[in-house]
Amino acid sequence: MTRTLSITEARDRLTRLPDELAGEHEALTITRYGEPVLAILPFELYESIIETLDVMGDPALMAALRDSAQDIVAGRTVALEELEAETEAERS
Repeated sequence: MTRTLSITEARDRLTRLPDELAGEHEALTITRYGEPVLAILPFELYESIIETLDVMGDPALMAALRDSAQDIVAGRTVALEELEAETEAERS
């Protein structure tokens, strides 16, 4: 569940918020007059969101992910050990 602070509360706690959000994986909603206006989130979560958006914005990568998901559903998979053995054999 996302926690909510008024903009006044957030201002008063701003220097403590990094410690309060440490280890969490959710945003803190900041409101003004009861309406959400900002989100404060741990930097790791921000980076994760940006990386996800980058992947989702790449049509070729998304097509490859969809194809991979279809392969898994259809049972077209290879065990890691088999792949490693095959790769090693190709190198020799």
